[in-house]
Amino acid sequence: MKFLALAFLLLSVTTLSAKNVLQDAIYRAPEGSILKLPAGVYKGSVVIDKPLSIIGEGEGVIIDGEDKGTVIKVTSSYVTLKNLKIINSGNRHEKVDAAISVSDASQCEISHCTIDDCLFGIDMQMVHNSLIADNYISSKDVALGLRGDGLRLWYSNDNIIRANSLVKSRDMVVWYSHGNEIVDNYGKNNRYSLHFMYAGKNLIKNNKYELNSVGIFFMYSQDSIAIGNVVKSSQGATGMGIGLKDVSNFTIKDNTVLYCAQGIYIDRSPFEPGTHNWIENNKILYNSEAMHFHSLSENNIIKNNIIAGNIEDIVNDSRGSKTNENEIAFNYWDNYEGFDRNNDGIGDTPHKVYQYADQLWMYDSDVKFFYGSPVISLLNFLAKLAPFTKPLFLMEDDKPRVSKIF
Repeated sequence: MKFLALAFLLLSVTTLSAKNVLQDAIYRAPEGSILKLPAGVYKGSVVIDKPLSIIGEGEGVIIDGEDKGTVIKVTSSYVTLKNLKIINSGNRHEKVDAAISVSDASQCEISHCTIDDCLFGIDMQMVHNSLIADNYISSKDVALGLRGDGLRLWYSNDNIIRANSLVKSRDMVVWYSHGNEIVDNYGKNNRYSLHFMYAGKNLIKNNKYELNSVGIFFMYSQDSIAIGNVVKSSQGATGMGIGLKDVSNFTIKDNTVLYCAQGIYIDRSPFEPGTHNWIENNKILYNSEAMHFHSLSENNIIKNNIIAGNIEDIVNDSRGSKTNENEIAFNYWDNYEGFDRNNDGIGDTPHKVYQYADQLWMYDSDVKFFYGSPVISLLNFLAKLAPFTKPLFLMEDDKPRVSKIF
């Protein structure tokens, strides 16, 4: 590993503004060099096209894009960016103006960086076997839909995305990308804190997402595991904790979903014939709807979950779909009305969920304005006490647990 002396980088901030000495240093550096930057403001719009490390020495190493385009473009493998503050990208969506863009590369590392006032955060296209860790990423101070994505993986496989914080960004997206580990990240005040499309064999573990429109959404994907995540307070009328759309062979396990409009949303999943999704050992607590089924969704295995404090446990908004053709057993339901005479921890009678005629809001969104009001609560009570039409059977847990402690 070669080390490049950078005495000329100790110039004053005013001198630096006159010339892009950082780009000049990159140009002059032999492959494999380590550029250690002292505190100062460096001009952005730099390109790294060779194996190289740029490491900030202590606090106050700022790379300023001056509101023009992408601040740092990486087009080589074996590049490390560490301990930098990157600010002021351009604001062109069609050009994906970002703090850092990496393309056609592998074995790269971006860690301990702060990204602020950049439209897109880190944009990865065809990047493999790389590490993105311990970064703080925030977009420009504009409306939610006008922000860029905090972190994008596009055709990028076998990366580790660990302990990053995305705050006031738009989405973190994983599209056409496989075999990635997304672990211990945090997201707040975003739209989709984590969004997958056409992605497989990814591990999503121990992340925490709060105050977003959607926590985690899986779409057109397969063979992935989401375990130990906490999704809290997904906002808005359709705020969603974890969503599954056209996905197969997923494991959703040991997650906590609470204070969301919809806890777990299931849409035509599993999608591939003969496959299953496993939804097990989750805590689904204090949501407006614990589980929301849309379209034909059967052959899910829903076991050993704690479902408590929700306004509605099961919602099915599609007439004729087969909610009852999922394998549902050994869950704890706080509104189970049976007994456990033999003290084996399992209710003596099944827990059955029906849809009553009072639930007009399922098919008319305008009625939902009154959802949770005293008049709707009264209708719920009267409909269950003396239903004036035959209720629609939604599902049955034939072995409901009677204790939250398994």
